[in-house]
Amino acid sequence: MLISQRFKIPVVLLFTLPAWVSIIALPPQQPDNATVVRGIDASVKVRIGNLAGYTVSEHYAVFRSHDETHPAAEMFVKTVYRKDSGKSFSILSRSGSTLLLSEVLDNVLSNEKKMSQPGNVETALINSGNYDMKLLPNPLQQLDKRDCLVVSLSPRRSSPFLFRGKLWVDAKDYSIVQLEGTASKSAFFLAGAADVSRQYANVSGFPMATHARAVSNSALLGQTIVKIDYTDYQVDLAPALKSMSSTQP
Repeated sequence: MLISQRFKIPVVLLFTLPAWVSIIALPPQQPDNATVVRGIDASVKVRIGNLAGYTVSEHYAVFRSHDETHPAAEMFVKTVYRKDSGKSFSILSRSGSTLLLSEVLDNVLSNEKKMSQPGNVETALINSGNYDMKLLPNPLQQLDKRDCLVVSLSPRRSSPFLFRGKLWVDAKDYSIVQLEGTASKSAFFLAGAADVSRQYANVSGFPMATHARAVSNSALLGQTIVKIDYTDYQVDLAPALKSMSSTQP
């Protein structure tokens, strides 16, 4: 290969340059789009196949008039998810506006229950069956000290459980780290949501939601902000995986 004289470096110099020069000169490798999509599909499949259920404590807060300090309504819920039946909820406490509790938070739980049921949950998965996925230009980003890849999501069909936006996945195992986008009126995890976001953390080897936020507008309620915090997960593994874990030293 010919190299212009202007940029030609003596061979001996190449072997005497400090190590950090070569590190700076070599940008991190970026996987191709097909590899990333396959990785996301595989990560979602592993979670669905190996997660038999879980329980989680959820705190719902509704804010009005751009005030995100003083909730107008709150609800504490114990949620139980079972793969074969979906979600069930035990409401521990409710406070604040009766209108917001009934028109917003009760609808949130109703949509969550419907979306989680067998037959519906498959249509809401973040995979290539439900979305067209494409790596964004310069997709490598760091989020919460994790190296991530950013992917655009476009729903393959009109559905109340799908949204249009962006997805951050772990650059190593392609597990979900964060999502942002615009959902339909009957949002897949927040009823009436327009602009939605959700953050995830690794819990017992699975990406599980830790925080969600949605901003919606309606003639009845005006601008409404809903925040959900998820804590105290108890994960139930599928029987085969549980048996494998118990036999390991």
